Amino acid sequence: MSIKKTDFGKTKDGKQAFLYTLTNSKGMVVKVSDFGAVLAEIHVPDRKGELKDVVLGYDNLKQYEVNRPSFGGLVGRHANRIAGASFVLNGVTYNLEKNSGENNLHSGSLGYQRRLWKGEEKGDSQVEFSLYSPDLDQGFPGNLEVKVMYTLTEENALRLSYYAVSDADTVLNLTNHVYFNLAGHDSGDVLSQKVWIDSDYYTETDEKSIPTGVILPVEGTVMDFREKKLIGEGIDSGERAVVLGNGYDHNWVLKTEEGNVSLVAGMEDTESGRGMKVYTDSPGLQFYTGNFLNGTEIGKGGVCYQRRSGACFETQYFPDSVHHKNFRQAVLKAGEIYRGETVFAFYVVES
Repeated sequence: MSIKKTDFGKTKDGKQAFLYTLTNSKGMVVKVSDFGAVLAEIHVPDRKGELKDVVLGYDNLKQYEVNRPSFGGLVGRHANRIAGASFVLNGVTYNLEKNSGENNLHSGSLGYQRRLWKGEEKGDSQVEFSLYSPDLDQGFPGNLEVKVMYTLTEENALRLSYYAVSDADTVLNLTNHVYFNLAGHDSGDVLSQKVWIDSDYYTETDEKSIPTGVILPVEGTVMDFREKKLIGEGIDSGERAVVLGNGYDHNWVLKTEEGNVSLVAGMEDTESGRGMKVYTDSPGLQFYTGNFLNGTEIGKGGVCYQRRSGACFETQYFPDSVHHKNFRQAVLKAGEIYRGETVFAFYVVES
């Protein structure tokens, strides 16, 4: 195991950013940056042992400072959507940026994925990023200390461990917005890759992708991923859910127990033989298929990322839970410690 720290350039306000390269004895490589706590590269072997980078992203810091799709970024304070860009907590109304029509998406234009964090190497297999988010930052209450630890294991797994504490009650919903393409980030769309999600229900949304509060069964719909199937199967079926989402962009209700990390989803590319399992203790999983990528994002190596060229497994609280009391609430009480964990474990699919 080893970690190498290199220059990643300077931000537009002149601050130095770094890139940390983690490598295990099997050759798997993970690159993360203190800018945005970004997960920039993951190189994993295929059936023949050939390494490829399987996440979408950019070559340089300048692009990550814009990063409209939030490639690989650590999103906070609140990932996903909040209806009306406002919420009430303890009788007080908090107003947020309206950056998705009348709604708030991923906390607005100055989300954590576009900020410089403090990086620190922990041994030879872990990098810790920490960030201070002051009271009313992005409109959210409480002075918040937040950390994320990226740990590479010898078993070709990447563990994301979250920690946070606030001096006042606040809303907190952290996730990493990494886009996976197990054939390689530059290989086109992911429609021929397979996915499964251990979930019997998903949260219904309206035409603005805001949850209605209704939880629907996946049985008999294209939302049923309980058995492994092609991403492209049913994605353009005409069913209401995928029409409104322009494809898959929905929250699945997981069977997890608070504080217990369990296997919840997986993805496979049969041709290359790369597979990935997703473990988490989060209550929800937003599965998103890059429906709004359109070739305008120039990624690593000059690749134009087209529609559906990556898939996201955003482990999180349900979107807009602040407005739906039947959803588990993403509220962090003053002085309480928030902990969460997600693991992306890679393996080789037998031919």
